Amino acid sequence: MAEVINYSLFTDFDIDLFKSGKHYRLYEKFGSHITTVNGVEGVYFAVWAPSAQMVSVIGDFNFWTEGEHKLSVRWDSSGIWEGFIPGVGKGSKYKYKIESNHNGIKTEKADPYARRYEHNPKTASIVWEEPYTWKDTKWMKKRKANNALDAPFSVYEVHLGSWKKKVEEGRFMSYLEMADELVSYVKDMNFTHVELMPVMEFPYDPSWGYQVTGYFAPTSRFGYPEEFKLLVDKFHQNDIGIILDWVPSHFPEDAHGLGLFDGSALYEHPDPKKGYHNDWKSLIFNYGRNEVKSFLISNAIFWLDQYHADGLRVDAVASMLFLDYSREDGEWEPNMFGGRENLEAMSFLREMNEAVYSAFPNVQTIAEESTAFPMVSKPTFMGGLGFGMKWMMGWMHDTLQYFTKEPVYRQFHQNDLTFSMTYAFTENFMLPLSHDEVVYGKKSILGRMPGDEWQRFANLRLLYSYMFTHPGTKLLFQGSEFGQSSEWNFEGSLDWHLLQYAPHKGVQELVKDLNILYKNEPALYEKQFSEEGFEWIDYGDSKNSVFTYIRKGNNENDNLVIACNMTPVPKEKYKLGVPRKGKLKEVFNSDLKTYFGSGQYSNKVKTTKADPWHFRDQSIEIDIPPLGMIVFKYENKVTPKSKKIVKSKSIVKTKPKAKSTKKTKPKTK
Repeated sequence: MAEVINYSLFTDFDIDLFKSGKHYRLYEKFGSHITTVNGVEGVYFAVWAPSAQMVSVIGDFNFWTEGEHKLSVRWDSSGIWEGFIPGVGKGSKYKYKIESNHNGIKTEKADPYARRYEHNPKTASIVWEEPYTWKDTKWMKKRKANNALDAPFSVYEVHLGSWKKKVEEGRFMSYLEMADELVSYVKDMNFTHVELMPVMEFPYDPSWGYQVTGYFAPTSRFGYPEEFKLLVDKFHQNDIGIILDWVPSHFPEDAHGLGLFDGSALYEHPDPKKGYHNDWKSLIFNYGRNEVKSFLISNAIFWLDQYHADGLRVDAVASMLFLDYSREDGEWEPNMFGGRENLEAMSFLREMNEAVYSAFPNVQTIAEESTAFPMVSKPTFMGGLGFGMKWMMGWMHDTLQYFTKEPVYRQFHQNDLTFSMTYAFTENFMLPLSHDEVVYGKKSILGRMPGDEWQRFANLRLLYSYMFTHPGTKLLFQGSEFGQSSEWNFEGSLDWHLLQYAPHKGVQELVKDLNILYKNEPALYEKQFSEEGFEWIDYGDSKNSVFTYIRKGNNENDNLVIACNMTPVPKEKYKLGVPRKGKLKEVFNSDLKTYFGSGQYSNKVKTTKADPWHFRDQSIEIDIPPLGMIVFKYENKVTPKSKKIVKSKSIVKTKPKAKSTKKTKPKTK
């Protein structure tokens, strides 16, 4: 094997950007890149290790021998080691052997920028560059409209390892198999987007992917990088957006990972009070270090650029924002102003969002943020963090708490559901029923519902119906859409056999139709983040446990009237005040037999009467099914009153009309 040749992909400008924390495409420079130097093919390697006194590339091409291929450190104090090794090519396995100037500590590290890694439990990086021809041009041209904040945004959250396994073969499904089965299923269910729990390479299955070691590579568990691109491509070709879970909040201590990379606290914060998560036994990035910011922001850009992702759901934002997150007194120190906010993390998140939206204005970043931290989804120029959306954790908690109660007691807890509307428009909220709600003894969503079998499924249908008509975008975790009975098990597969039973099939059909309702009714999405899009009719009928409200779109003719009955007692001839005179048609009913409902309480077209109710001049009488929700829409359209058109005098001077030369008879009296 030939010796290392001095070679660099970095310009002085690259170095300046990197050191100032402003280089957002480091993946084009760092890592391993197949190239040709002096007519010889080989691989250029570059790694950041400022505390190293020697770095060499060890791999299957040199029998993993230390010192055989030493890299050279740059002269500019950037801490970058680089070099070109002739003869190395695609598929070569490698690591960096790093000898630190800290007491001579030696580490063997996987490449932080590698595009592919060995299948766990092996941990080597793999030289990998594979061209891919994208076929999603149609989607990319229109994704601005598909990802807009005033568009329907219904997300199916998926854990690729457990959505559906090849049980008979005892293996995961591959990216290629998912490009067929998963894409077809999500399309059939009418979701607009899919969210994948972390696909970045990770060593430990029970972490669900949230302990990342390979930030620039899709996990090898399911196939090759280009096969994951095909999966994304197939989603786009079927008009489905793809959101990727992204974890800039922490990383594991695995020996081959980022921890003590060059023998020093390089990527992690050196102070354990800021650099270590006791809960997750993992390390916290040093958000105040410019090179680390460049690494993380480059990683966010990478998945949007190289893999055409339509957005990033940012994990555990609350843990980043607060210095005292999950810490006792004495385990944290206030910031320079005496507060508990992590100012460096806040600055990083703002910069990340600015970089993402500047480069890809048609995507969305979504924060999993569980506190009342203000302005998470407000623009940075307003002082916000700059996210597009934020998970509405308060809604999730209060709603599940309400639905867990026996209906007879719900009259005393009306506020559990109405409270969300007091803050629903302070952020751009996404309503999540995520993986976190179906693990660790919490039961499945169906498992939380009270009553006999019919009531449990009716409650579940009512919960989803309420969710889809509540302001905000939506997210459902896999299995919830057909009433998975047991908690989620990451090692197993969803209980697909349940769909042979009518109650489960009914829930699945309901979710399909709710997605159609959401897509087809502008009142449910055009103003989903604006208080103008929602109006209570009556939130105070706790005696009957009935909620009634209006969802509004840009056009008054699109407005919907909605009634929810939270008890198993049908509400017949329930008097309801409505916005205006006309005829209202039932457009959705969660109690249909198709959904395993009773099918006994559907409403014919209702004509309003001049009988004031709920402080409105017009009213109707409706039948609300037990544990059911109905949606009405006016059949008659509102037409704007005709306006007198007044011609204004032109300020543009025109030539006077020429006088006619035609002779006419004089007028006679």
